[in-house]
Amino acid sequence: MRLATIKLKGKEVAGIVTNTGVLPLAALNGYKGTAWKTEMYELICAGQVPGLTAWYNAGGKEELAKIPGVVESADVVYGPLYRTPKRIFGIGLNYKDHAGDIGSAPPKGFPGSFFKQADTLIGPGDEILLPKLKEAQKTTAEAELGIILGKDCRDVSEADWESAIAGYTTILDMTEESILKGNDFLAGNPRYLTIVKNFPTFFSFGPELVTPDEVPDVLQLNVQSVHNSQVHAENIVGNMMHKPSELISLHSSIQGWFAGDVLSTGTPRAFHIVDGDKAECRITGPNGFVMNPLINPVRDLKKQF
Repeated sequence: MRLATIKLKGKEVAGIVTNTGVLPLAALNGYKGTAWKTEMYELICAGQVPGLTAWYNAGGKEELAKIPGVVESADVVYGPLYRTPKRIFGIGLNYKDHAGDIGSAPPKGFPGSFFKQADTLIGPGDEILLPKLKEAQKTTAEAELGIILGKDCRDVSEADWESAIAGYTTILDMTEESILKGNDFLAGNPRYLTIVKNFPTFFSFGPELVTPDEVPDVLQLNVQSVHNSQVHAENIVGNMMHKPSELISLHSSIQGWFAGDVLSTGTPRAFHIVDGDKAECRITGPNGFVMNPLINPVRDLKKQF
């Protein structure tokens, strides 16, 4: 099953993706007398995604065709999946190629990691804003597989890791690389990681949450960093140094997880973005599996001055 948040009548509401568009969960409730939460974050935190998935796979998918209220594909305007996760947790340098981009050796032992603030968050089609700060001279974008946590949990085993998640999504994570590496204004320092990751609009996710049952093999998913419609780099999840099962399990034994937490698993490679560009994350997989791509235009705030 695929879920999305769409903009409808001035609100951002959750719905099920169908062959023709998106059916808001409020319309499903009205037709069937059910009580699914109608906003994505609430749906996840209430633990309702597995139940909704079970209904969908037990005949609900076919039933959707006769339920009124579908927003046709041509009229769908996506929002981010939700706006208020408790935590956004990123993994850095999880592919060797990306470590080489910034002149670093891949981390040994524990994965490189960082937190992002929820106010960095944007959704599909929203502008990535390059900072007006004079020291910010090179912003990069990173396409990544996102994992959405489905419940509050601690000490999850690697064997049971998928029981802790609600699903997968596409992510674009931005970095102000010039501050991290240094430039004419500032000496670089890896301790600046929190600064360079937390400018407004530096985290985009959506448009779809894909439930685990629909993903044939997460390790075979191919993540592509796409710059102005051209594939800049790609790699499969199985080539990560710290794979999703390890990331979920390890961090569950450190800080634990809350329902709705977002884990961004690392990028094949980053690419430099400038005013007028488009950044894109594409994820494909075996047997024709394709996620709806995430695309964001770029605007440089320095151009206003």
